Amino acid sequence: MRTEPKLTRLDRVFARLDREPERPAHIDVPKMSRHRIVLVAATAAFYGAIVWAVVITSWLVRLDWQVMFFRPYQQWSEIHWFVDYYVVLGQRGPTAVMVAAWLGWRSWRQHTLRPLLALGVSLMLLNITVGAAKYGMGRLGPHYATVIGSNEMWRGGDIFPSGHTANAVVTWGILAYLASTARAQRWLSAVSAVTSLGVGLATVYLGTHWLSDVLLGWVAGLLIMLALPWFEPLIARAEARIFGLRDRWRSRRSGTASAPVSAPPVVVTPLPADRDDVAARSPRAPAYLAPGPHTARSERTPVTPAGSRRPPHPERLPRGSTSSAHP
Repeated sequence: MRTEPKLTRLDRVFARLDREPERPAHIDVPKMSRHRIVLVAATAAFYGAIVWAVVITSWLVRLDWQVMFFRPYQQWSEIHWFVDYYVVLGQRGPTAVMVAAWLGWRSWRQHTLRPLLALGVSLMLLNITVGAAKYGMGRLGPHYATVIGSNEMWRGGDIFPSGHTANAVVTWGILAYLASTARAQRWLSAVSAVTSLGVGLATVYLGTHWLSDVLLGWVAGLLIMLALPWFEPLIARAEARIFGLRDRWRSRRSGTASAPVSAPPVVVTPLPADRDDVAARSPRAPAYLAPGPHTARSERTPVTPAGSRRPPHPERLPRGSTSSAHP
């Protein structure tokens, strides 16, 4: 009796991964609907309101100073080690590498470059918008503040908005943006929001950012994710162009490898039955043949060369003659 082997959970996972990958045609690409445009406009207005509240040194700036004087890293010093590790989830290098590795594997399995291209476009928008705002407003951080109660704007700083928070929103939010099901999109959106807010509060705990920096960084990252569907046509054109270059390179390589080496054709002429006809048509001169039958070596007449090669000697006589001087 033959029994089938019982597959473990790990075996089932690898069996699912070994399936033939297919390009996902059922995944809808997000588009800029009217609802999303309204959200983009509201988020941009909220972004401007936060900046204006900091510029005019409103209650938000006073709240920043109150949190700074509270010194959370001293009040809850026992979690300092955990916060030091948790804040890494908002750093550009480690998070980009982890998310790019996952999206790269997904791109290979699904035969599409859209996940990697969407990540690249979102990070490029993050660098341009957040970087320009940081250096444009030049706000100093809590550790470098000079005047108590001031907004510390245009003093050569680079912490407004929080880059850690905005990077966490974009890097982890891109996973929810590229989710293939609505359920996965909801769960990943919640995880991205909690992670990004946690990273922002971790920077406030460590004293590297004001509370308003974190709030503006979260809004800046959300604005990028809401505006990303505007760049989907650009992503599609870039993907088509890259695949076109790949196909042309493959066709050129396969054509070069399979093309035979050209050699001059060899013409084979059949041998006619009449040998005399061949001799008559041959342009070469006929070979000289000695007349008569073939004779044995012993029957051949020896050939004596004309003249001797030895130098003349006065006392030497030719062979076969008798000397008269002998008695």
